[in-house]
Amino acid sequence: MNPRVEPLPRQEWDAFLTRVAEGTGPYNVFTTLARHPDLFRGWIAFGGALLRGLLPDRDRELAILRTAHHRASAYEWAQHVRLARRAGLTDAEIEAVRSGGHEWADADRLVLDVADELCARGDLTDRTWQAVCERYDEPRRIELVMLVAHYGMLAVVLNTLRVPLEDPPPADGRLR
Repeated sequence: MNPRVEPLPRQEWDAFLTRVAEGTGPYNVFTTLARHPDLFRGWIAFGGALLRGLLPDRDRELAILRTAHHRASAYEWAQHVRLARRAGLTDAEIEAVRSGGHEWADADRLVLDVADELCARGDLTDRTWQAVCERYDEPRRIELVMLVAHYGMLAVVLNTLRVPLEDPPPADGRLR
């Protein structure tokens, strides 16, 4: 599928995008969204805060992968499979995020339930919220909800703009 918005060619990068690409790699998500420089700067700060947040890495990546699955975001999925592996998820667990058939620990099941409910209803049941309250302090509760909401929004953007996957996708599980 062809991009609806082409990633910026290197000769059009500004200093900010150059710094981002030097730190992470010239990912198409960045080079596409950088076509709106002001929005890109705000988004990169917000997204970075979520990636460096208070939630355990495993919880963060489970929530993101489940959201990518629900929103059918191949780009988000490909990027976060790598990060999920770095966070300790096995390939079998990663596949089970999509296909089911896995016996999840209660903590993992809760994260998946949060993503499922937020993606389906835009809200959590009282029962799920109570479980979230028992597991996380208040800042982490807020972060978990914002994380799923943000990656749901980002999936819509990536899908609508037809942001292309990197060719080839990095296999080492690390941002470049």
